[in-house]
Amino acid sequence: MKKLSLVLLLTTFSLLGQNDAKTCETLSKINALIQREHYQPKPVDDSLSVFVFDSFLDVLDSNRNLFTKIEYQKLCEHRLQLDNYILQNNCSFMSDFVAVYKLALVRKKKILEKIQQETFDYNTNDSVKFSKKNFPFDLVLTDIERVWRKRIKYDILEDISKLSSNLDSLTQNFSKLEKTSKAKIFDTNLCKVNSILGDTNRLENDLQNNFLNIFCTYFDPHSNYFSMDAKSSFMSGLSTSNLSLGLNIGFNEKEEIIIEEIVPGGPAAKTDKFEKDDVILKVSNTKGDAYSVSCSSIEKIGELIFSDSNIEIELTIQKKNGTVQSVRLRKQVMKATENAVFSYIAEAETKIGYINIPSFYSNFDGYSIQGCADDVAKEIVKLQKDNVEGLVIDLQDNGGGSMEEAIKLAGMFLDIGPVSVLVNNKNKQTILKDGNRGSAYNGPIVLLINGNSASASEFFAASMQDYNRAIIIGSTSLGKASMQTILPLDENNQQGFVKLTIEKFYRITGDSHQIKGIVPDIAVPVLFDSIIQREISFKTALKYDMITTKARFNPFSKTYFPKIVELSNSRVKNASRFNEISLANKQINALYNNPKKPTRLVFKDVFNDIHEIDSLWKKVKKIVESESNSTISNNSFDLEQLKFDVFQQDINRYKIKEVKNNPYLEEAIAIINDYKNLNK
Repeated sequence: MKKLSLVLLLTTFSLLGQNDAKTCETLSKINALIQREHYQPKPVDDSLSVFVFDSFLDVLDSNRNLFTKIEYQKLCEHRLQLDNYILQNNCSFMSDFVAVYKLALVRKKKILEKIQQETFDYNTNDSVKFSKKNFPFDLVLTDIERVWRKRIKYDILEDISKLSSNLDSLTQNFSKLEKTSKAKIFDTNLCKVNSILGDTNRLENDLQNNFLNIFCTYFDPHSNYFSMDAKSSFMSGLSTSNLSLGLNIGFNEKEEIIIEEIVPGGPAAKTDKFEKDDVILKVSNTKGDAYSVSCSSIEKIGELIFSDSNIEIELTIQKKNGTVQSVRLRKQVMKATENAVFSYIAEAETKIGYINIPSFYSNFDGYSIQGCADDVAKEIVKLQKDNVEGLVIDLQDNGGGSMEEAIKLAGMFLDIGPVSVLVNNKNKQTILKDGNRGSAYNGPIVLLINGNSASASEFFAASMQDYNRAIIIGSTSLGKASMQTILPLDENNQQGFVKLTIEKFYRITGDSHQIKGIVPDIAVPVLFDSIIQREISFKTALKYDMITTKARFNPFSKTYFPKIVELSNSRVKNASRFNEISLANKQINALYNNPKKPTRLVFKDVFNDIHEIDSLWKKVKKIVESESNSTISNNSFDLEQLKFDVFQQDINRYKIKEVKNNPYLEEAIAIINDYKNLNK
């Protein structure tokens, strides 16, 4: 028996050694690539070591309920040494992280299996603490069982609380509900642990990939490592499936699967039950296959969501206010143009053209034969035939895309001239120019932006602002002024890639919107604005700076801008809807930013804690669903086309409702009306 154990032990260490060597080989290639190509490479030193170590431990034990203080201190032997290991091509340290992580998971499993058999007392004085910041690693071995008992009790009480907003009804049925929730919570937790422990290769690969990605993000938050793994397979399903639920899926900062976008006219949109950032908890089909997202592999989840063999599936989602609901969807064939540019005519005193640009897609993205800029040009032609007196271009929540498309789009509204300045890691400046004389549209323009307007959106908005070509309203944009490209680690064996920041771009004035963002000419209240994760919130974000540039340009006259801004600010100040948004934001800020008091582990207290935001959520929903006073209609060309396409008619109704609910469009129309009156 001892001999067999020794053989197994030697085999395990042999496999770990092979993985460590693989990690080092990949790490060496990543570092060489970064040092050669990154816009602002940093030395591999103690600063890197501390960042990577702390970030890696946060990934492994974000809730501070896995590792004991002694285990953490043991791992801390590596905290200031990672840089040395990397430079020495010695990755044996990974074995320590893997071993401690496995040990902690096995211990967690045993504790869960033990307390699963207990009858819980929900009338004690136990409480749980919450914090926006990470707790220290101060867990004592003798306290782990108590910590997990409290955590599970809270999860059970939370699960019951989310079933209804009627406390009396839940209290009357508590015993029955507790039994069901307890089984569910333990099944989920044990399923997750067993899933990780059941596949050693996957565990070690996941840890390695996490470590490599964190290494890249030390240089800046937009540089990332990714392999041809489950996640890329999962995400690729978005563009390969013939049948679709009409949902774009992504990952949030907690690595939860979330709904990033609801495609107008699709199955999900028709239910009116999905919202951006809903978390997917469970996926099931009509064949009886059901997977909890928390403990199933991404491959299985992706197959169920995207495979054409699963026509009808049920998604269990968690809303922003904590409520959980299940929605059954039937897939349908979706057209690739649903996320493309679209336009409407909006009227409120003045007749204007509204153009929505969801992203700066190129002709390689599959949305269009031409690309975003050419699609905008087509919409402008349609709108001008209906004699619009101004344009509103909506870049809210536009996360960017192709910089080439942004340059082309800027050129449509400017005469020939520079639009931006690119700087590479050798400090070489490249002035990006619009090389075409003339413009596609010469009338007044208002741009709508918010904290999620990023990258190419900011690039375009900056050029329009610098030329005084448009008035920008909304809230300060995200603040990302860098360009990335995807490079393989090995041209001959393309299994690993790095998305690398290779250039930084500046405004033609020499200023930068990195960190700073595009500051609107007219600031208006935007829901959830202060809790949007902007560039400034990332520890390793590139710094704000300015350059001296040789770019020469002739801005448009700004004669009417001060008066237009004055009139708009006065309207915004007195607008009831904007005041409602400001009041809601104060409550949202207090909820998200103020320290949360400990919660006693009794049902009433947890229930009150969970439903504390119910009234606020109703208020937010009412604001979002309020209609503006403007009239929204199709341009003449689209109106004719819609007569023959029932599917597009569904999409059209959804989009019109969305535009009608846009609180910023009405103010944008008023601004164009002011411009028209001042130019009489």
